[in-house]
Amino acid sequence: MGTAPYSIRLDDELRQSLEREAEIEDRPPTQLAVRAIRSMLEAKAAKRAAIEAALEQADQGKFISAEAMNDWIDTWDTEDEVSAPKADLTPDSA
Repeated sequence: MGTAPYSIRLDDELRQSLEREAEIEDRPPTQLAVRAIRSMLEAKAAKRAAIEAALEQADQGKFISAEAMNDWIDTWDTEDEVSAPKADLTPDSA
């Protein structure tokens, strides 16, 4: 994979923060900027994919009840944490 120069403008505060962090990590500021951009784009792509999957389920009439979601959330950060719930509301159950 090739690379190409890309110029961006940073305000002074952001530039200084980037340079400080780069110095702490003993890395060039551009390397940190590239990692940050890549991370942001990956997060946005993952969010978009999750939204698209949820819309597909909604188009099929599959939903997760608030009760199931709350039960799942209540297990977060516990030793008994469970997997995300499956759709428990369908047109047949309404």
